[in-house]
Amino acid sequence: MLGPVLLAASRSDRMRRIVAAAPVTRPVVDRFIAGDDLRGALSTVRSLTSDGLEVTLDHLGEDVTDRATANATRDAYLRLLDALAAEGLGKRAEVSVKLSAFGQALPVGGHDIALENVRQVAEAATAAGTTVTLDMEDHTTVDSTLAILDDLRKEHPGTGAVVQSYLFRTEDDCRRLAAPGSRVRLVKGAYKEPASVAHQDKREVDRAYVRCLKILMNGAGYPMIGSHDPRMIAIAQDLATRAGRAHGDYEFQMLYGIRTAEQRRLADEGERMRIYVPYGADWYGYFMRRLAERPANLAFFLRSFVPGA
Repeated sequence: MLGPVLLAASRSDRMRRIVAAAPVTRPVVDRFIAGDDLRGALSTVRSLTSDGLEVTLDHLGEDVTDRATANATRDAYLRLLDALAAEGLGKRAEVSVKLSAFGQALPVGGHDIALENVRQVAEAATAAGTTVTLDMEDHTTVDSTLAILDDLRKEHPGTGAVVQSYLFRTEDDCRRLAAPGSRVRLVKGAYKEPASVAHQDKREVDRAYVRCLKILMNGAGYPMIGSHDPRMIAIAQDLATRAGRAHGDYEFQMLYGIRTAEQRRLADEGERMRIYVPYGADWYGYFMRRLAERPANLAFFLRSFVPGA
């Protein structure tokens, strides 16, 4: 029952102030966030890639309500990509972007503003030898995000997208996206969605995830399995084998700071393992969704309030 409460709190300015001010918050945030600035992010990238892992970087921020902030987000990604290029990390590190941070939700021209901003990031990513994946947000953004994906892929065919299995529409989206050259990250979903558009029962979300996995594994694109669930990982490996996919014809993706031993195990088995690494000062919304996703994350956070725990 706490999940919906935490998801609602992720967009509460009052809760943001309370959580950010708590003395114990910072050490816990550091488990999931690779620092407030580019220097911390690059240090984490170097460490992970030297250990045989790959990375996707997310400069945190979302729900932007003015164009200046949207442009600032774009510029932060351009600096990030310049730094990755300078260090020759483009082959091991890509970037993930939330289009709401690029202006997608602005009341006038939001879609076009987001497209203009992210196109510049895609161009810089191509120059750095890497690519961009468009994170998916709540269900109201899906059509706009997929339209921007189609536009970007005309010049940057490696641009990827995220789909969320808890949405009723996602199986159809997977069928369309499972095309040659397409890169699709499948996740379960981390936003509070109404019953009119999304499965509410965890078992139904899991079943939908498997159905989507089958579509992607048997399609002509490149599946990216975003999951920490051991059962889903095992199912994905089985489906990959049945579809005739070798290691490297798909990849697993997990969040920075979660199930690190499993990340290492999969990489040691020869699987392509990519770590989703968020960084930046605007960490609150991301952090609260991570607490909502898994009881273990919430328990870890709450124990931090107990001296000596």
